Amino acid sequence: MFYFVKTPGWLKRIYDSYTWSIPVNDKILYLTFDDGPHPEATPFVLKELKKHNALATFFCIGKNVVTYPDIYKQLINEGHSVGNHTYNHLNGWKTGSDDYLKDIDLASHEIDSDLFRPPYGRITSFQAKNLRSAMKGKEPRVIMWDVLSGDFDNDCTPQQCLSNVILATVPGSIIIFHDSEKAFSNLTYTLPRILNYFSEKGYLFKSL
Repeated sequence: MFYFVKTPGWLKRIYDSYTWSIPVNDKILYLTFDDGPHPEATPFVLKELKKHNALATFFCIGKNVVTYPDIYKQLINEGHSVGNHTYNHLNGWKTGSDDYLKDIDLASHEIDSDLFRPPYGRITSFQAKNLRSAMKGKEPRVIMWDVLSGDFDNDCTPQQCLSNVILATVPGSIIIFHDSEKAFSNLTYTLPRILNYFSEKGYLFKSL
């Protein structure tokens, strides 16, 4: 499975209307978690974040919010941000635009946010231009990423996942993890070590 751990500059320039990182002057990082809420992974993430007074952003799947409403409410009550990640985790390149936008609209009834992250990072220009109508009239912010941990990759060891993040992260990085079943074994190893490593270096973790 090929993917960029560090998003290359040429890709950011092509899709410059999307947010890939945050300009900062201080040691600030933006942890993001995709595909939850999950009954085991999301509470684990929340527990680890709380140990470091860290805030994060959760890009939630609508159907999972419906299934686990209490966990969804917990992450909001603990001060974290949420974003729309579609209702059924659809790939925009493989889904007709009408169906894709309807799925986002369905998710927007459960997730009140102007933040949107396309699953797999795949969205067409037409879909992106029509997000506002699918998100209850909110001015959408398409949030991509600067660092992809690889926690979802079964061929990526926990140690490699940790190395991916440490080596690619700079101040202002938007980092992707997944609070999902598939990523859980890598996440349980990597997240506590990432929080410890960067906290010891004086970094703060903020939400988008």
